[in-house]
Amino acid sequence: MELRQLGRSGVRVSRLGLGTMTWGRDTDEHEAAEQLRFYLDAGGNFIDTAAVYGNGDAERVLGGFLGVMAPRDQIIIATKAGISFKSGERVVDNSRTSLIADLDRSLSHLRTDYVDLWQIHTWDENTPLEEVLSALDYAVSTGRARHVGISNFAGWQLARAVTLQNPIFGKAPIISTQNEYSLLNRKVEREILPASRELGVGVLAWSPLGRGVLTGKYRSGLPSDSRGASPHFSS
Repeated sequence: MELRQLGRSGVRVSRLGLGTMTWGRDTDEHEAAEQLRFYLDAGGNFIDTAAVYGNGDAERVLGGFLGVMAPRDQIIIATKAGISFKSGERVVDNSRTSLIADLDRSLSHLRTDYVDLWQIHTWDENTPLEEVLSALDYAVSTGRARHVGISNFAGWQLARAVTLQNPIFGKAPIISTQNEYSLLNRKVEREILPASRELGVGVLAWSPLGRGVLTGKYRSGLPSDSRGASPHFSS
């Protein structure tokens, strides 16, 4: 599989990444292992997860595979922090304390000392951006994360965050942004893609197949093993 440089970093990731949002929940360990085996055999090396996926179960499942199905140093692990669910309600908390606590839990779940890419999962209007970014610096300076990125930021939010994290001033540079991008959702073409190109930030597209719609599997009803049939995504 083709490898591509991620932003202006030295990280080279496979053109296709493997998402783990359903692991440990709708996708059990055996199915997850099969997905990972096919992906690695195809030459993939980039696996994306998040602290909130399955309330940590996705990371736990992935952590059980590291060093077993592939050497840790041959896999690029990306995770995200800042979102949780409390009493069924989605909560965004990008305070420094919360983000670092998320990262430490992720490392424990993944059974690793570091992640290759640590991302802020989404924008938090209640936390000053400078505080959010200080957590990125801390993660890199302490060796918990090799590189840092953001996710689901708007164009102006991306530009401000990247500008504040200028490595000239000793900051941990933001090397990537992760946003939804598919033939069904092309909003990133307005601001995110031009801004990323200008700022030298890599773009990671999530849900490139439109949550499975673009695979064509919904043409004759709702497959029982699809996201559309899952109680976690149907509401």
